[in-house]
Amino acid sequence: MAKVILKPSREKALLRRHPWIFSGAIAEVEGNPGVGETVDVVDSGGEFLARAAYSPASQIGARVWSFDSDEIVDETFFRERLQAAINRRQWTVNSKQWTVDNGQCMASDNCQPPTANRLLPTANCPLPGCRLVHAESDCLPGLVVDRYADTLVVQVLSAGAERWKETIADLLLELTDARRIYERSDVDVRTLEGLPLRVGILRGEAGPDPLRIQIVEHGLRFRVDVSRGHKTGFYLDQRINRARVRTLAAGRRVLDCFSYTGGFALNALAGGAASVAAVDSSAEALTLAEENRALDDLPGEKIEWLEGDVFQVLRAFRDQRRDFDMIILDPPKFAPTSSQAQKAARGYKDINLLAFKLLRPGGILTTFSCSGGVSAEFFQQIVAGAALDAGVDAQIIEHLGQSPDHPVALNFPEGAYLKGLVIRKV
Repeated sequence: MAKVILKPSREKALLRRHPWIFSGAIAEVEGNPGVGETVDVVDSGGEFLARAAYSPASQIGARVWSFDSDEIVDETFFRERLQAAINRRQWTVNSKQWTVDNGQCMASDNCQPPTANRLLPTANCPLPGCRLVHAESDCLPGLVVDRYADTLVVQVLSAGAERWKETIADLLLELTDARRIYERSDVDVRTLEGLPLRVGILRGEAGPDPLRIQIVEHGLRFRVDVSRGHKTGFYLDQRINRARVRTLAAGRRVLDCFSYTGGFALNALAGGAASVAAVDSSAEALTLAEENRALDDLPGEKIEWLEGDVFQVLRAFRDQRRDFDMIILDPPKFAPTSSQAQKAARGYKDINLLAFKLLRPGGILTTFSCSGGVSAEFFQQIVAGAALDAGVDAQIIEHLGQSPDHPVALNFPEGAYLKGLVIRKV
């Protein structure tokens, strides 16, 4: 087997079981491994450290599959890793497994359905959406698998996952009852790995174009565009936060910014919001959001869909002296890496400052950052600076994070990318 030999004293991160080996830590590569090929990683004295996938084009020169020298990376390895990830997302109650009957989740003994704080019973109850594999945090670097009803959507983000993609696809069909696997490997990190962007059916029935799958979350039905939507089609990581917004929205006039297909907006309506204004730059996303509203027969007269740039809309609302009792800010990723954090900070500060100006005293701001390059501490500092510049006093009443099907491995803190604050304007 080919070897990656580290420079002296560059093994410390691996000894803490961090799964990334940066190219700058590599002294030498023996054996001419191909892209994504499995290699042994050894320290400068030749001692085994890990077994990893080699990626010569990336700044992350190798990603660890295993820290066990006896573990072979083969089909059995991936079957066991995938099965373990799926098993962690099963949900049972009183030893009764959930099943599906006529499109509804059913269980004996009058079991209650999964709550917002529980993992969804995805493998045996295909109606909801759930992340089945969360890359490094599930010990499968570069692989994301989301389930929407009978469809799996995969993102293959690393050279190693790409090399094993066909095997992984076969195993996913074997280990689940999915009818199809759709690939959404169309993100920028692929280019950093020297890989082409790919979108399309990997296994099973192609289905219509666009491919829209209906799921149920917190009792609301959503159509998810897995072929053209953001990420894999829906922001599954915000599941528990959408439920929280629902509990806070009763009687409030709500402004939902970066609304996408209405996840927060429709939960606010379902929670009894007096009115909702939902803003997004995509007319296509807002059209699907209105379809989702109609699916659940939520009151159309209480919601206003606004197409436009959020920054401009917020400024226009400020000039019009509009105000709200609750504002939700869920912007796209402004800073993928820490090197872009300072630039991203200006964007986060601007939208939060404007939100504070539009928020009535006693109102609630629910604000998020999904930028991996912005730490939770830095994000809080940015929001605090926005409040200061807006001339308001405010209190953090709750910290929010990603849903539990997006776990964070203790040896991989980078997995904690979603940060949220629930803030009350004093």
